[in-house]
Amino acid sequence: MKILLLGGTRFLGRHAVDEALARGHEVTLFTRGRQPNHWGDAVTMLMGDRDPAVAPGLAALDGGSWDAVIDTSGYVPRIVDASAQALRDRVGRYLFVSSISVYSEMSTPGVDESAPVGTLDDPATEEVAKFYGPLKAACENVVRDAFGARALIVRPGLIVGPHDPTDRFGYWIARFVHPHLLGARGPHAVLPAPPARPLQVIDARDLAAFMIDMVEGPAEGTFNATSAAGTWTFGDLVTELALASCAAAPQPLWVDEATLLEHKVEPWTGLPMWLPDSFAESGGMMAVDCRRATAAGMRSRPLAQTVEATAALLAQRDDAPAWKAVLTAEAEREIAAAVAAR
Repeated sequence: MKILLLGGTRFLGRHAVDEALARGHEVTLFTRGRQPNHWGDAVTMLMGDRDPAVAPGLAALDGGSWDAVIDTSGYVPRIVDASAQALRDRVGRYLFVSSISVYSEMSTPGVDESAPVGTLDDPATEEVAKFYGPLKAACENVVRDAFGARALIVRPGLIVGPHDPTDRFGYWIARFVHPHLLGARGPHAVLPAPPARPLQVIDARDLAAFMIDMVEGPAEGTFNATSAAGTWTFGDLVTELALASCAAAPQPLWVDEATLLEHKVEPWTGLPMWLPDSFAESGGMMAVDCRRATAAGMRSRPLAQTVEATAALLAQRDDAPAWKAVLTAEAEREIAAAVAAR
């Protein structure tokens, strides 16, 4: 197959390129040229900008044709529409990477692909940080309108693994496997109790494999794409971290929600991947229904493999820019002391 990726040089797209090349596909990347080409002559690189208002725009795509396009970098409907219209008569299928953030109601477990999605009060807005979910939902509609049954929509949950630029999952790897990366910290690592707290993630390599499966086969429609609900808990993650940890690794300290909030720990960022039970609107975010994707062949590798690969990358890269918003060493010590005092 001839596969075009819009993006592809960073996280998920990078793994999709690896997977496509491993299967013998011919791969073209359309990028702004800000990231290095990791594959040399094995791929065709086209330079431009997805925003047609930014020269040279989509001109590099003129005249080409592909069996499938994988869009890993679409966030604004106007911009996604430009690529969809430019390619609709020259590609077979269009796979758009969306997000489970599109759902307007995530308070309960078991949200499936039929659930309502968010809408935009102002369809012209392009404030991605503020309206990420509804903008992604609008992008989905643009792709469906252009490609009909040839549109594939993949809605990932929390994507983790090597080359993850968010470092949410990577924080926990660093805290236990490479604690020196987080500076001088105390002997206890604060964790959000209880250990049975659900954890639903997808390794980017597994998601990439599923996406290539989708464009190779006859599948149609929309797929939630993360690990099966109930597969893992935070406790399972800590167990794997303990097995991979070094001699200097901290002791896990499970701290109740009230104490964390009392110490003003920021959910999701201060302790990455932690969503308090009191945040009722996100109660189902780590328990999304992915049975449709599982039935279509999506699989999740053992958590230990994701831990190992992430740890290996963290040991090699420049970690200086990472983890600026996480719980500070001082705050972590204060919480540990408060728990001990009780």
